[in-house]
Amino acid sequence: MSLPTGNWLGTGEALALLAVLGLTTLGTLSLFAIALVATRRRRSRPYVLLTVAIGLLVLRSVVGIGTVLGRVPMVVHHLIEHTTDFAIAVLILSAAYLVTEHARATR
Repeated sequence: MSLPTGNWLGTGEALALLAVLGLTTLGTLSLFAIALVATRRRRSRPYVLLTVAIGLLVLRSVVGIGTVLGRVPMVVHHLIEHTTDFAIAVLILSAAYLVTEHARATR
């Protein structure tokens, strides 16, 4: 079986990576769905920020699959991955800050 992969890995490696990326994509999609429900129920800014962060994790998985299949160039892959890493960190820290500020305000 031959996969249309990027020129940086072999077929066996591509199959292993696709299996892992497929599982992580399913996992993050599940978490994203749960986060959407929680955000809809709570309707608070920290929940929105965390939901967006989890959505970015889904994007990272999709980009990874695209890279393995040779659809996303490695340079674009790295730009997207590192940019989303930074954005996820900022979103999580912002959500934590908002929760802390709210807790201080209600004392």
